[in-house]
Amino acid sequence: MTTSGNRARLVVIGNGMAGARTVEEILARGGGERFAVTMFGAEPYGNYNRILLSNVLAGAENEAGIFLNDLDWYAAHGIELRAGVRVTRVDRFARTVHADDGTRRPYDKLVIATGSRAFVPPIPGVRNPNRGYHQGVFVFRTIDDTRGMIRYAREHERAVVIGGGLLGLEAARGLQHHLRHVTLVHAGAHLMNAQLDAQAGAILRRSVEQFGIEVITGAHTTEILGRDAVTGVRLRDGRTIPCDVVVVAAGIRPNVDVAAASGLVVERGIVVDDQLRARDEPDIYAVGECVQHRGQTYGLVAPIWEQARVLADHLTGADPKAAYHGSRTATKLKVAGVDVASMGLKEAERDDDETVVFAEPRRGVYKSVVVRDGRLAGATLVGDVQKVAFLTQAYHEGLPLPEDRAGLLFDLGAPPAAVTAAELDPGLQVCNCNGVTKQVLVDAVEAGTPTVLSIMERTRAGKGCGSCKSLVTQIVEWAAGGAVAEDPAASWYVPGVPMPKAELMAAIREHGLRSVSSVFATLAPNGAEDAKSKMGLASLLRMMWGEEYVDERDARFINDRVHANIQRDGTFSVVPQMKGGVTTPAQLRRIAEVAEKYGVPMVKVTGGQRIDLLGVRKEDLPAVWADLDMPSGYAYAKSFRTVKTCVGQEFCRFGLGDSTALGVAVEERFQGIEGPGKMKLAVTGCPRNCAEAYVKDLGVVAIEGGRWEIYVGGAAGAHVRKGDLLATADSHAEVVALTGRFLQYYRETANWLERTYAWVPRLGIDHIRAVVVDDSLGIAARLDEAMASSVAAYRDPWLERRAVATPGQFRPSLPLVPLPQVPMRQP
Repeated sequence: MTTSGNRARLVVIGNGMAGARTVEEILARGGGERFAVTMFGAEPYGNYNRILLSNVLAGAENEAGIFLNDLDWYAAHGIELRAGVRVTRVDRFARTVHADDGTRRPYDKLVIATGSRAFVPPIPGVRNPNRGYHQGVFVFRTIDDTRGMIRYAREHERAVVIGGGLLGLEAARGLQHHLRHVTLVHAGAHLMNAQLDAQAGAILRRSVEQFGIEVITGAHTTEILGRDAVTGVRLRDGRTIPCDVVVVAAGIRPNVDVAAASGLVVERGIVVDDQLRARDEPDIYAVGECVQHRGQTYGLVAPIWEQARVLADHLTGADPKAAYHGSRTATKLKVAGVDVASMGLKEAERDDDETVVFAEPRRGVYKSVVVRDGRLAGATLVGDVQKVAFLTQAYHEGLPLPEDRAGLLFDLGAPPAAVTAAELDPGLQVCNCNGVTKQVLVDAVEAGTPTVLSIMERTRAGKGCGSCKSLVTQIVEWAAGGAVAEDPAASWYVPGVPMPKAELMAAIREHGLRSVSSVFATLAPNGAEDAKSKMGLASLLRMMWGEEYVDERDARFINDRVHANIQRDGTFSVVPQMKGGVTTPAQLRRIAEVAEKYGVPMVKVTGGQRIDLLGVRKEDLPAVWADLDMPSGYAYAKSFRTVKTCVGQEFCRFGLGDSTALGVAVEERFQGIEGPGKMKLAVTGCPRNCAEAYVKDLGVVAIEGGRWEIYVGGAAGAHVRKGDLLATADSHAEVVALTGRFLQYYRETANWLERTYAWVPRLGIDHIRAVVVDDSLGIAARLDEAMASSVAAYRDPWLERRAVATPGQFRPSLPLVPLPQVPMRQP
C-alpha cells in the first residue's frame, strides 16, 4: 500500500451528510493516525444539515445554525478539504481522482459519497436553453437553492410547488413566509403516497390546507408558462394556475454520474456489498444515498448513519466482522408543521395481516398499525405520535404485542415499561435526523455533568426537525438520575441574545440601543442576527423606548408589517376597534359599506365583541382602513387586545356596577399597548359573569357596595384557568390604576410569549399582589410612570397612515384566476 508519510491516503468524494459523517466515524476510531484524508465537496462550504434547509427557508433558522462542521473543523483535524471542487472521474487503474479545477489526488482507499440530486421531470418550460432553469424555477436541495428562492420570492406573490412528498410539503410551508399564495401540485392520488396510505394522506392534506396551502392531487404538470420569467403552470386536464415562482420537488435520484463515468457497476445506485465495497473494486467504497445495497436505495438519514458506522469499522479495523445488512426504516418527522411517523408496511399486504386504524380527521389525527404473525410489521401516525417510541422499539426488535391491539395506539394496556426512558433499548434510534441512539445520549451524560442543551449540542440529537426533543429530555434526565443542570439558555429572553430579560433590559439601557439591529450588533455573539428573536426584541424595545424606538421593517412579521391578520388563503382579517364591544349605527353603516365595496366574503362577530372583516386582499388594506376611519382593533399583535363587557347596571336588572363605562375607559387607556403575549380583558357588572371576566388575563367583576374585584391570570382557550384575586377596588379610577400597574409589571418581567396564565402562577399571586397593590418593592410609582409613557406614545397605525412604510408594500398581487371544476378520476 502506498502511503502519505506513514499514513494511507483516504480520498472521500462528497462532503455532504454521508461523506462527512463517515469521516467523523473514522476519526472517532483513531483513523486520523491511520489515514491522510482528502475530501472533495462540490459546494464551497463545510458540511451542513440539509434537513434544516426548510427551517432556513421559513426564516426559523439562520444558515449558520445548520452547519455541522465549519471549515475550521477540517483544518483542526488535518483534513484537506477541496471545497467548491467537483470530481469529474476516477482513474481506477492509476488509482487517482481527477477534479474540474485540474486537481489530481492519488488514493489508497476511496469513498464515494455523492449523495443524490433533485429529480426534474422533462416538463416543457422548466429549463432555458441558455441559462439553466427558467427564471423563477427552482429546485430545493442546497443552501444556494434556498438562498435563490428567498431572494426571488421577496419580490413576487404566488408559487406553485410540484411534488407532494416530504420535500414538496416542506418547500410549500417555507414559501408561505415569503409569498402571499402557495399551491402544491402532486401527481399522486394523495400526499406522501410513498409513506402513507390514502386515508392518512387525506388527513395530512386537511391539516396542510388549514395552514393556507392550496393542494391539488392527481394533477400532472405538462408545461411551465412564461417567456422571460414564469407566469404559471398548465396541468394535463387543461387547468392553468397563475404563479411567478415554481419549485420542483418531485423527488431525488442517486447521484452516480462520476461512478458510472469511471466504470463502476451502477444500477439505480452504486452497487455495493455488505462492507459497502463497490463491486469488483477492493479499495473503492460508497456510502449514502448514492448506494444500492441488496437492491435497495435509501433516502433517509438513519440508514446512512448505519452505513457510515459499518464502513468506519471496516476501514479502521475496529470491527473486522462489521457488515451492513440493510435497514428497517422508521422515521419520525415534522412535515410542514404536522407530526408524522412511518415505519414498515403502510397497509396490509396479506389476508392474514391484522390492521388497527383510528382516524379523527377534524383533529388531523390518523393512526394505523399492521401486525403480521404477532409482530409489528408497520405503523403510520399523523398528528399524534405519542406512541412512536414503543412502536419503533416493537418494530425494530420484534417485541411481543398487547393482546388488545388498540393498546398499540392508545394507553389502554400496552406494556408501560416499553415507553419509559429506563427500559428503552440502548440501540433505539431516538433522533432519526442525526442517527443518535439512546446509548449515545447516555454516554454523553456519563461524560460530564450535563444540561439537556449541551447534550443536544454534543450529540446533535434534536437538532434536525426537533420532533424528538421531548424524548431526548426524558432520556437525559433519566441517565443523569435527576441531576440535570438547568440550561442557561432557558432563562434567555430570546434565543439569539444570551441574557435573561432583566439583564437584557439593563444592557439595552446602558448602551442606548433603540433598534433590533443595534441589539444584535452589540449584545449577540459575534453580532449575529437571529430571525427567531426579532419579534420579541421589537416588542421589548417598543415597550422600553416608546416614541424613541427605531422601527425596522425586517424586525416585524407580516401581521405587524401590515397591521392585519394573515389568513390561510393569503388574504387578511381586518378588525376595527369597538371599545368595550360598544358601537354606533354610523360605525355599523361604514362597516357594511366597506364590506360591500371591497367584496369582503365574510363579516363575523368575534368572541371579543367586535366585527371581523375576513378575506381582505393585501392591496386593499390601506383603502379599507381609510374608508372605515376607525381605530385598529389589534386582533393580530402581541398586545392589549380588547375589553369584553356586559351591559352592566344601566340596563341589566342584576347589574351592580357600570361595567360598560369602565370597560370603555380601560380600553381607551391601554389600547395597542405592547406585551410579551396577548392581553385580553373583561369587565362584568355582577358575579353572574356574562363577560367571562374570571377567565381573562385581567378581569374586573362588580360586587355589592359599588366595589370591584380584579382577577388576573385567567384563560379560556386551549388552557383553562380561573384567575386569581388580585385586589378589590373602590372606584373606576383605582381599577384603571391597578390595571396599568399590573400590565406594566407583566410587560417588564414575563418571558417572551408567556401569557399571564403562566406568568401569574410562576411568580405567585401573593408576590404580584405585594408588588402591584402593596408596593413592597417601592416601584409602584415607576411602573405607573412607565405605563403612562407608553400610553402617551401610542399612535394608531391606520388612522395616522403609519402602516404604509414603502410605496410597494401593498402592491397588487397577480390576479386570482378561478380553476375550472374537473371531475375527479376514479382510481
